[in-house]
Amino acid sequence: MTLQGSPACPICGASLPPGARFCVRCGAPAVPSTANADEIALPGGQGVHLSAGALSLRELLAVVESGVFYWRQRLERADGVAREQAAAAIKDLSQILDNLAIQIAQGRETIRITGRLPPQRRAPRPCPLCGRGNRQAARYCMACGAPLHPGRRSEPRPLPPRRLAVAARTDRGVTRPVNEDTIYAGEFTAGASRIGTLLVVADGMGGHQAGDVASSLAVATLKYALTDALNASFPEDDQAWHALLRGAVQEANRQVYAHARADAARRGMGTTLTIAVVTETRAHLAHVGDSRAYLLNPAGITGEGSIWTQLTLDHTLVARLVDIGQLTPEQARVHPQRHMLYRSLGTDPVIEVDALSQALAAGDVLVLCSDGLVNHVDDSELARIVLEMPDEDLACERLIALANERGGQDNISVVIARVRRAEAVA
Repeated sequence: MTLQGSPACPICGASLPPGARFCVRCGAPAVPSTANADEIALPGGQGVHLSAGALSLRELLAVVESGVFYWRQRLERADGVAREQAAAAIKDLSQILDNLAIQIAQGRETIRITGRLPPQRRAPRPCPLCGRGNRQAARYCMACGAPLHPGRRSEPRPLPPRRLAVAARTDRGVTRPVNEDTIYAGEFTAGASRIGTLLVVADGMGGHQAGDVASSLAVATLKYALTDALNASFPEDDQAWHALLRGAVQEANRQVYAHARADAARRGMGTTLTIAVVTETRAHLAHVGDSRAYLLNPAGITGEGSIWTQLTLDHTLVARLVDIGQLTPEQARVHPQRHMLYRSLGTDPVIEVDALSQALAAGDVLVLCSDGLVNHVDDSELARIVLEMPDEDLACERLIALANERGGQDNISVVIARVRRAEAVA
């Protein structure tokens, strides 16, 4: 039963307190999603249309066919290992084509896919004000301090002081002649005010076409754009942070795109970009490409007890094929086209930027890394090493050493930021 004049949950009908974004009974969003249909733009003017979580099989078929054509051209010009790689790619894509053709012949036009961003930390008691999950017995929301039990009139307890222990490392790897990755980790201020900690990983692309220039230019532009925006106004909520971060990433994209167009020697250069601004209680992230951000905690992240979750989504065609069940995660890790991005900085004048916010608690660890790490170290192994090594610098060094021991076929970058109680930091 809902009170007359009060808003009601669109799912279970429970009455909602003023300002609530999530239902206190079922945890559903208080306002139904009004997200528009989305489109993934691919090189060559192609696109894959996404609407209400469904993907067009015919459009995907055309994209996979173009991939077969690309690898057939490579096969005709290549020899040795490159020829074997092209043949393996054609074989894998041909199997996908057969599967898609069968589904279309059976009258199927679309297929459901997973959400644009992976699920975040889940807990049984959602806060009615900020939506953050909490332990069942919790009295106050750990993210915003709001009371979790209706009718309880008491002041929220202040959160214990916390500090962020940060380390960052980048390495050329074993086989690459140049390190095209750019990283940054440091305190971020606007005027005389401390904002928090800025973490950045950018993985440049283009080899001789100046991927290192693209990544360093993107990071420098990002820092300048963020400083300028924060000096103008401070974000009051998550949505404002998302808009600010997207604007800064768009400016970085414009600069990389303009430099690539202005210099023929750099035509086609680009970069991934994964950033996090960590304030007192939250991390605000923006992401383009296939570098990654993870959240780790030894006490568990999800309801299934997993100690890690990937916060970002890889913007690769192979990742989408995993989403719709055409490839397994194990196959994706070794797929010859796993590095083919459909979204990166510098390739188009305007890009789409993923953004999200994540509440942080003591014991949480943020890890940002380039694909040079996850190519050789799987997610569970990465989480175990970071959580078992209390020293962030040593954890970075261990991860990079392990990736190099297993081939080091790409540049390797990793940034680790661990939330600690203030008294635990020297």
